[in-house]
Amino acid sequence: MNPALTARDIALIDAVTWGVTGSTVQAFQAMGAETWLQAQLRPPADARLPEAAQKQINALPSAQKSALDLAAEFDAQGHAANQIKDPDQKAAAQHTFQQAMTDIAHQAATRTILRALYAPDQLRERMTWFWFNHFNVHQYKANVRVLVGDYEDRAIRAHALGRFRDLLEATVRHPAMLRYLDNADNAAGHINENYAREIMELHTMGVGSGYTQKDVEELARILTGVGVDIKPENPKLKPELQGKFIRVGLFEFNPARHDFGDKVFLGHVIKGRGFVEVEEVLDILSREPATARHISREIATYFTSDDPPSTLIDRMAQTFTNTDGDIASVLETLFRAPEFTASLGKRFKDPTRYVLSAVRLAYDDKVILNSAPIQNWLNRLAEGLYNHQTPDGYPMTSSAWNGSGQMMTRFEIARQIGSNSAGLFKSAESDAVDKPAFPLLENALYFGSLNRMLGSPTRAALDEAVSPQDWNTLFLSSPEFMN
Repeated sequence: MNPALTARDIALIDAVTWGVTGSTVQAFQAMGAETWLQAQLRPPADARLPEAAQKQINALPSAQKSALDLAAEFDAQGHAANQIKDPDQKAAAQHTFQQAMTDIAHQAATRTILRALYAPDQLRERMTWFWFNHFNVHQYKANVRVLVGDYEDRAIRAHALGRFRDLLEATVRHPAMLRYLDNADNAAGHINENYAREIMELHTMGVGSGYTQKDVEELARILTGVGVDIKPENPKLKPELQGKFIRVGLFEFNPARHDFGDKVFLGHVIKGRGFVEVEEVLDILSREPATARHISREIATYFTSDDPPSTLIDRMAQTFTNTDGDIASVLETLFRAPEFTASLGKRFKDPTRYVLSAVRLAYDDKVILNSAPIQNWLNRLAEGLYNHQTPDGYPMTSSAWNGSGQMMTRFEIARQIGSNSAGLFKSAESDAVDKPAFPLLENALYFGSLNRMLGSPTRAALDEAVSPQDWNTLFLSSPEFMN
């Protein structure tokens, strides 16, 4: 017989995953709390999506194409559209081009949603969202729509539970980030400081951590020549520079665009040598005490409260330093902390967590056929995937999401999820019909565990429900489910 779950067990599962489900509870009971948590922190290499979800991902037109192939294809399409002389035909071609790029981003969002809903390594998926938000790019800048799926998969998800230093370099080397923060335009004699400033202010040390404007300027010089090249042929370089040239896919370090002068960054003399300068400063930044504290505070805020206790941040930062930025170890310190236990069930859900947890609870491992309703709900709640314009990412504080207008929209979405399939089981084909699907929240999980976590006002409201659909809507609208 599986051991009975405590309220803390349920709250732990809910916090570590995108939302508690019956099948996740069964896995937790079968493995035991410690083994389950370790599998989330350090997931096995063979963790796989359900076949029905993976099959949908494999069928996406962009799934088998590299970022380089996609970018080259769309670059050619955009160039062809711009060459059209007739104004009406040109406008139509440009519209088609823009719509096609938007569709690629929608396909990336579909992959993200399917993984968030059904991946067994749920913590990796939660941290993928966190790190994407931390290293934010906006899909509507330049051609980022074409690159965003690759950025999320290869730069973010691949390192979401690994070393922060590796994650940081993966973002530095990705064309989506280099396009978004204009480092593709950063060259000796034409310095662009945008990316250098955000690396220090947002990605690593944080505001007020002791760096100066001069450090930003020096970092911008170090980053000269780090950019993007879509052309099939390499640039022509002087013989003495050819050995310093780097190109991997769309990423390029062009030494002809690099400032080879010596720099002084955070008190360190950086000799002008090429891309190894970038490697050197990433080592410095990832090992700065300010970075350890900034990253630890951001993670603690994501999981516990708007203002996490300094004692918790101190211990997480110490683990960050001791393990050279091992993200899983920092998370383990968090999850074992009494401050984390005290926060369980009290963290107000941001829109993404709210929507995904509602769909997970409503349908468990029944795989949706259409992610468009979820994408639309997230957009309505102002937290659309890849849709935050500025590099600071979406706010994680409750006040950003618990206003009256936001709550009214949540109640409407709760009604849609709780009442019927809401288009989730209608595939995207033009002649598709909505397959029957009945959200059942008043289930064994509810009677076995969730009902014990409800306050008397919520119980009284549920007792007044006039139909299963009404009951579902009330439950998804309850304060307990919002946290």
